[in-house]
Amino acid sequence: MLKKIILALLIIGGLNWGLVGLFRFDCVGWLLGGTASIFSRIVFSIVGLAAITAIPMLFERDDPGPAEGADPLH
Repeated sequence: MLKKIILALLIIGGLNWGLVGLFRFDCVGWLLGGTASIFSRIVFSIVGLAAITAIPMLFERDDPGPAEGADPLH
């Protein structure tokens, strides 16, 4: 569940950066009263913390799951 929340925050941050890069439009800042508002800074900080939290996920081993044709109950 926590990984899904982190992923959602990173997607929000990535989409916002994409908008900034392509159109010079900061959606988070626009929605929350400007980039300097306390609410925008809180959202930016939470997204940044999500990114820091996601760093160890880069080094997790992928679980291949059960082999094809194997009985999943045994």
